[in-house]
Amino acid sequence: MLTFREAIRPSADLRNHYNEVSRQCRENKEAVIITVNGRGDTVSLAYEEYNRLKARIELLEILAEAEEDVKNGRTAPARETFNDLRDLLSGGL
Repeated sequence: MLTFREAIRPSADLRNHYNEVSRQCRENKEAVIITVNGRGDTVSLAYEEYNRLKARIELLEILAEAEEDVKNGRTAPARETFNDLRDLLSGGL
């Protein structure tokens, strides 16, 4: 399960203490929620964490599509699928 540690900081901190906020994201692997007038406005993540999150979302989208295919009967036996792949690969070489 993916759990994010979060910290909340006012927008002035982003402006006045950017290096500290950036370090907090990277070193603590925290999502820093930037507030404006006491309300959540923006989230800052370390670039590495952003890429991990994006990859997880993409995988979940693929799995959701596959689940929908199974639900709607858009499947083929594994043997048939692998035979088709073998034919495709042997013809392309």
